[in-house]
Amino acid sequence: MPEEPVEATIESLSDEGRGIAHVDGRAVFVDQALAGERVRFRYSRLTSKIAEGRAVEIIEGADSRVQPGCSAFERCGGCSLQHMQGDAQLALKQQALLKHLGHIGNVEPAHVLEPITGETWGYRSKARLGVRYVAKKDRVLVGFRERGSSFITETQSCEILHPSVGAIISELAESIARLELKRRIPQIEVAVGDDQTVLVFRHLDDMSVHDREILTALAKRHGLTIMLQDGPPNELEPLWPPEVRPLYYVLENFDVRIEFQPGDFTQVNYGINRKMIGRAIELLQLDSGDRVLDLFSGLGNFTLPIATRAGSVVGVEGDAELVRKGTENARRNGIENASFFAADLNEEPAGAPWLKDGYDKVLVDPPRSGAEFILPHIAASGARRLVYVSCHPASLARDAGILVHEHGFALKGAGVMDMFPHTGHVESIALFERKAG
Repeated sequence: MPEEPVEATIESLSDEGRGIAHVDGRAVFVDQALAGERVRFRYSRLTSKIAEGRAVEIIEGADSRVQPGCSAFERCGGCSLQHMQGDAQLALKQQALLKHLGHIGNVEPAHVLEPITGETWGYRSKARLGVRYVAKKDRVLVGFRERGSSFITETQSCEILHPSVGAIISELAESIARLELKRRIPQIEVAVGDDQTVLVFRHLDDMSVHDREILTALAKRHGLTIMLQDGPPNELEPLWPPEVRPLYYVLENFDVRIEFQPGDFTQVNYGINRKMIGRAIELLQLDSGDRVLDLFSGLGNFTLPIATRAGSVVGVEGDAELVRKGTENARRNGIENASFFAADLNEEPAGAPWLKDGYDKVLVDPPRSGAEFILPHIAASGARRLVYVSCHPASLARDAGILVHEHGFALKGAGVMDMFPHTGHVESIALFERKAG
């Protein structure tokens, strides 16, 4: 593999925002390079099938290039697009969504929805930070992993994390460095609610009184809630304050408050989440007589707002504990027209009680693998409108093709949501309507 930098022209961008050049007859994927740029790059990987590199000098920059907002951008794997202007990031994601819909699903939306956007810095309210004690430097590093590496990025702060955590990365590292257990803290789980920030310290050995005092002092200085985990993720020990209040976020437009635990799945970007729920309910065109099915319902993020606009809603989720928590969230909000069921949506649901009656509208918010298995049952439910929220455009495209070509739906609209600014992650939403006749 050549050690000296290689000069090349970036011809286009991959879906995740890597520059694509051709050198010696092969395609090379170049990190931190933009389409139209002339760059010098150094190979990071070169095999008979794969060529990858990283730009080390921008000879001629693109108009869409901007100064990254984080000093660790060149090393950190948490972001990959900070060097690209925001509108260009959105255009790249929209292009990736439409390309997948066409190539994989052989479908095209009748209308491209306006992107859902929000704050691009300090937006991330959920994260798992790596922790590593580096013996040679006698230092502790806290943060995301380096790009293409298992090492923790050395940084003083994180600009995409909620400021209650992102601004104190160096102090977190310094506090851990003073612990007797500093070699046995592998990670910190971050969970931010509307009125508190929780840090869960994973520790592999018993924590001494000395160490507890250091972390308690950290919590008091910054108004943090700190919990300890030495077993399963759901078995947490409160450190400070001794009595822990539940985390929650409020969906103001629906007068709904959703409580959650640090390890529960919630959207990482609360601003986009609120707009996403509003868009989904707008697309569903709910009225007071509608019977709605919400699949992969989690804690009730969509289920409970839907309940405030529809006649009834049924949420179905594979995690029985989340079903319990969704039911509790409904009770706390005084919502009586929502019910939750536990079911593995990758198994045959024939005979399931929640499938016995038909539905007018359906919302689907599946994991990366998509909702392929449940699509025939959605079609059989009689639903006229389906809103599909996706965290992976390829699985959405596959499922869109099935809905359109096999089950009589039309793809009326699709668009991206900027849930993860400065990354190549594409979150999207699509509307399907059953064709007449």
